[in-house]
Amino acid sequence: MTANTEKFLPHPTPVSRVYWDACRKHQLLIQHCGNCGQYQFYPRSFCTGCMAREPAWEQASGFGTVTTWTVVRRPVAEAYAADVPYVIALIKLDEGPVMMSQVNGCDADEVRSGLRVEVAFAAWSEQVTVPVFKPAGPAP
Repeated sequence: MTANTEKFLPHPTPVSRVYWDACRKHQLLIQHCGNCGQYQFYPRSFCTGCMAREPAWEQASGFGTVTTWTVVRRPVAEAYAADVPYVIALIKLDEGPVMMSQVNGCDADEVRSGLRVEVAFAAWSEQVTVPVFKPAGPAP
């Protein structure tokens, strides 16, 4: 068995391409339905609230709260060995949707439910930049 030395990268679809292009520009976009007002993540071609087609893309505030998390101490592949330990968390964005992402910028054992976080971005390749989160500074 050969060790995987590259991180597993997302493959943008026609629906998610806008999202991934924005991430490369360090912008966090989520979808918003003009019909019912619901925000949603992950990208879809319809609103999960009212089934309206083509929800609009909007810039998210970039702030959220950790709801739950796990600390990864054993890498899933060789490409992640230098990153352990790292935190994977469910983050409830201030707009409402929940994202799964890494929490960086603090010790893994400092992450807790209720931790306020803000988005940052990590380039995993020349083509792919992913949103990650870090503890938020003081509220504006």
